[in-house]
Amino acid sequence: MEWMAWTPIVAGFFLCVVVMLIGMTIWEIVSPTIARRGFLPLTTTRGDRLFLGLLSAAYVNLAWTGLTDTHQLIGTGISFVVLLIIMRWG
Repeated sequence: MEWMAWTPIVAGFFLCVVVMLIGMTIWEIVSPTIARRGFLPLTTTRGDRLFLGLLSAAYVNLAWTGLTDTHQLIGTGISFVVLLIIMRWG
């Protein structure tokens, strides 16, 4: 049976996701969200946009990994920009 390799990068990734979820929970308690419509074809809340943004960023990152030979850090940066765009204007 093989176990997941807990490298510092993997641990950092999961730590960032946990911190993001805690931050969104606190933000929701302090300032309840109002559903709105952005460029996405549906009405979304902050949590919806975070979920869709994380999925989109993951797909962009996977596509970058599978389709190019350039440095992964560039794909990660593009994924982060996609997440920010969806969170702000989605």
